[in-house]
Parts: sequence; C-alpha cells; structure tokens
Amino acid sequence: MAVILRLRRMGAKKKPIYRIVATDVRNKRDGRFIETVGQYDPNKEEGQVSVKADRVEHWLKSGAQLSDTVKSLLKKQAKTANQ
Repeated sequence: MAVILRLRRMGAKKKPIYRIVATDVRNKRDGRFIETVGQYDPNKEEGQVSVKADRVEHWLKSGAQLSDTVKSLLKKQAKTANQ
C-alpha cells in the first residue's frame, strides 16, 4: 500500500480549512484516510499550520510520500520555527 501525506478539504463554502492526512494514493482527495497528522488554515493572516511532528516523521520513515503542497507547507513551518 502506497501512502501519501496530502491535504483534505473541509470547512464551509468560500472558507476552506485543510487537514493534512495520511492516505492511500488511490483514495479520493476527500475520501478515506488512515490518520490526521495536522491542519492548515489559509483564512488566517499568515496561513496557520499545525502539525503532529512525531506522526509525520513516523509516516515518512514508513515510506510515505509528501504531496507538493504539504512539502511546501512543512518547509514554511520549519523556517518560521527556526526564526
């Protein structure tokens, strides 16, 4: 089973909130998922990202891939955490 960490859209119309989930590559964007590992709220001024770092690390060690968007969000969060 190939696992990917990607965004799952939630929230109201015109006010999306995305959850970062671990899911099988073959599942739909908002379909079944294995575990929620974080959340991204683009409605906030800075685009608030909260992540369970230990669970992301676990999935990456297990061979999970990151979607391009999740990869860039994690890089942004790492930059702001270091400053």
